[in-house]
This record gives sequence, C-alpha cells and structure tokens, in this order.
Amino acid sequence: MASYHGPKAKVQRRFGEVLIPRAKYQKILDKRSYPPGEHGKEKQFKSGRRSDYGTQLDEKQKLSFIYNIRERQLRTYYRRATRMTGRTGSNMMALLETRLDNVVYRSGLAATIWAARQLVSHGHVTVNGTVVNLPSYAVRVGDAIGLTEKMRKNVHVVEWSESSSNPPEYLLMDKSALTATLSRMPEQEDIPVQVNIQLVVEFYNRLT
Repeated sequence: MASYHGPKAKVQRRFGEVLIPRAKYQKILDKRSYPPGEHGKEKQFKSGRRSDYGTQLDEKQKLSFIYNIRERQLRTYYRRATRMTGRTGSNMMALLETRLDNVVYRSGLAATIWAARQLVSHGHVTVNGTVVNLPSYAVRVGDAIGLTEKMRKNVHVVEWSESSSNPPEYLLMDKSALTATLSRMPEQEDIPVQVNIQLVVEFYNRLT
C-alpha cells in the first residue's frame, strides 16, 4: 500500500496533539494550536461533544497515521487480531508494532516511520542476515534486524542511531553493530503510542 507523503504537521494540527515525537512538531503546535485551514482559528473555539462515531474515527485515523498504513491494511490487522487469543486491541497493537518498518524505527535505525519504510523498501534492511524489502513483514521473536554493509556506514544512519533514545524493552539494541533483536512480543503498556485502541476496536465492531 502507498505511504503517506503529505504534510505531517498539518495532520497533527488537525488532531491537536503531537503524534510524531519530534521537537519541530511540538514547536509548530505550540505556535499554531488550532486546526489547519482557512477557518482553523474559528474551529478551536467551537464547543460541543463529538459523537461516539467521530471519536472512534479520530482514533482510527491517528493509528493509521502513526504507523503509516492505509485503511485497508489497518482493517486487515483488526481481522487478524480478532482471530487471536486474548484482547483484540492488545493483539492489534502487537501486530502493528512488529511490522518490519516499525521495528526499524523503534530501534533507532531511522528517524521516522517514513524513513524506516524507505530503508526497507530500498533493500537496506536485513532480517537474520537476509535482505527483506517488505515494510509489512511480520518480525518474530528472536529475529535480528540489521542494515546492509553500505547503509551501516551511512553518516545519517550512524548519527541518528547514536542520538536516539533507548528503544522499548521488547527490543535489544546493539548500537555498535546497528542491530536490534525482538526479545519478546510487545505488550500494550510497552508501546509508546497515544491512541485509545479500544475505540478503534469499537469502530471496526460497528462494521461487522
């Protein structure tokens, strides 16, 4: 599926919150704390409770943006999650979190999920030593994620990896080798995503 290439700050202004944890987006929202568009400043003063459907739709769209996937893919992950044991919301988040492009991003090998997707698509990422160019590839526990030799020497990758914060607890990162290993399946409380996944599940439940 296609990757989102539109203005990322505009999407975050629409939701009124920073969805990509980067300083430049926080500055933009601090400066323009109202929705984008000609009547954005007017909208911020409008009161009124959103409908349940509208709130659920917002959470679903935020999740799609954060993981850089389209509606069809997100619906597929929901259906897969319903067939797994356990809570649908937790299962869905685990499936999204273990996408190859997301693991590359979470490990600090790429600055954003968009950069991670590009690294994967262009054949710069390996899984257990083999190049995999499918961003949606499902990383399994024990899989070692790395970069090709050429990309390990890329100055931007090295700089970003060195400056990035520690990855989530379910990823074991070796910064010297620029590799990350999925040590266990992520649990919902481990995942740094500001989305109410239960509302997303309720949104899709309406459609079944």
